[in-house]
Amino acid sequence: MTKVEEKNAEQSYDVIVVGGGPAGLCAAMYAGRGMLNTLVIERGLPGGEMLNTDLIEDYIGFESIKGPELANLMANHAKKFGAEIIMDTVESIARRDDGDFDVITQLGKTYRAPAVILTAGGTPRKLNVSGEADYAGRGVSYCAVCDGAFFKGAVLAVVGGGDAAVEEADYLTRYAERVFIIHRRDQFRASPLIQKRAFNNPKIEVVWNRVVEEIRGDENGVNQLLLKDTVTGEESTLAVGGVFIFIGFSPNSGLIKGHFEHDAGGYIITDSRMMTSIPGLFAAGDLRVQLVRQITTAVGDATTAAMAVEKYLSEKRDREQEHGKQEKEAVAST
Repeated sequence: MTKVEEKNAEQSYDVIVVGGGPAGLCAAMYAGRGMLNTLVIERGLPGGEMLNTDLIEDYIGFESIKGPELANLMANHAKKFGAEIIMDTVESIARRDDGDFDVITQLGKTYRAPAVILTAGGTPRKLNVSGEADYAGRGVSYCAVCDGAFFKGAVLAVVGGGDAAVEEADYLTRYAERVFIIHRRDQFRASPLIQKRAFNNPKIEVVWNRVVEEIRGDENGVNQLLLKDTVTGEESTLAVGGVFIFIGFSPNSGLIKGHFEHDAGGYIITDSRMMTSIPGLFAAGDLRVQLVRQITTAVGDATTAAMAVEKYLSEKRDREQEHGKQEKEAVAST
């Protein structure tokens, strides 16, 4: 065996899980229970978006738990069953001619496995308005838990109308003097319970039917938003010391090299086993086409995917053994 082959052999696994959020950690736990040699590659600390969530109150069995605490519990559970978790950023996933996958990372590593479970979630969507990039980290944020404490006593704006936006607005009131929720429509998409909590919070004021046209500021950071009325087209300004943007995520499905079935938004289409249109490549969690995206749906997807991988690898071994047997019989008969 050459040194290159030896290196590749040392970096070979039964299954590679790309992404260490709830879907990835659950998949790793089940794969480990199935006695599969499992690698999890996560660009940051294990936990994904749970690390950016203060309180989780909709995960069955936990009436209320801190996001980082649940992330730690999940990571330890996966490790207990032998999963290896490393911090690196996956740059591409490519299927080889022999059916295995090469997973290439930012640190220049190549990991190989006959099956991959992609659970890389998504990237926060940006408003793509003037000033957003200029003031990123100086008043523009996409994570209330990460940055909320920097805005004690400030007036803040939250852009969005889904669960994340309304929930994070409520969270920010523990630091801010006042929080405006700016939503392009006249009603939220957030769940009724989350809406009720926000409406009952005296520090929150909703600005309906408005979109952000520009984020303005100076050397000290953000100080004003230019808003446009979605009904009348009228423009107005709002003085704020920071803006938190929660308008959804774009799926990280671009890691896949080669054609795969997806919807118009880039979300991956899978079958009932969570397998994509590429044999051996499975997807679970937020980057998969589905009605809702919650921790519960992520771990459900992951459970199915991990068990399907076990069956897929078993059937693959059986086929290879049968093929080898047929080749031997063919040689013997000549």
